Amino acid sequence: MIGVLLVDDEALTLDLHRHYVERLEGFRVVGECSGARSALSALLDGPLAPEIDLVLLDMTMPDGTGLDVLRHLRARARTVDVIAITSVRDADVVRQAVGLGAMHYLVKPFTFAMFQERMTQYARYRERASETTGAATQAEIDALLGALRPVTAPIPKGLVPETLERVSAGLRSAGALSAREAAASLGLSRVAARRYLEHLADGGRAERAQRYGTPGRPETEYRWRG
Repeated sequence: MIGVLLVDDEALTLDLHRHYVERLEGFRVVGECSGARSALSALLDGPLAPEIDLVLLDMTMPDGTGLDVLRHLRARARTVDVIAITSVRDADVVRQAVGLGAMHYLVKPFTFAMFQERMTQYARYRERASETTGAATQAEIDALLGALRPVTAPIPKGLVPETLERVSAGLRSAGALSAREAAASLGLSRVAARRYLEHLADGGRAERAQRYGTPGRPETEYRWRG
């Protein structure tokens, strides 16, 4: 179970992020902080510090910035993982956050599907990191770093990003769907559902399999690869 510390100065945002984390398997919220100072205290000296694996860190707070928090953590050799969650889009802030070890930079507002995808990537990274010991091969290093990157193909003409996100979320939730089932659950035509599912399969985010056991021709099933 991955322990998560939420850091944001807005109570409604903390509530939303807590709700999002609670919907994910393998994650649990172990603490919440409404400012930079309280976050540093929780991470460096707090009783729950050993349980915190990941920080969802706001970049702008009244008593300090997320960059301040990151600098203090690294100065104290605290190696906790961090995902920046903020409305700040300044490229220099993004570069500094990444340079200080932020694993993702997620811009508000975002959908649950987008949040889930980033957290799934992070969980995959942790799993691969735990499996890689001693002197890593180049292939192991590439796989470890690649776990944090979305695997997507360019969206073909005629596909809508928002609908693609809906199809991705539906497939992720179900685990496996045929085009017929996706069309019924998402309110799409079967042809449209198949186009989106095929795009996910071509981009490596889903895999195809043949489903047998029903009358007529075998049906193609699409399984979320996570």
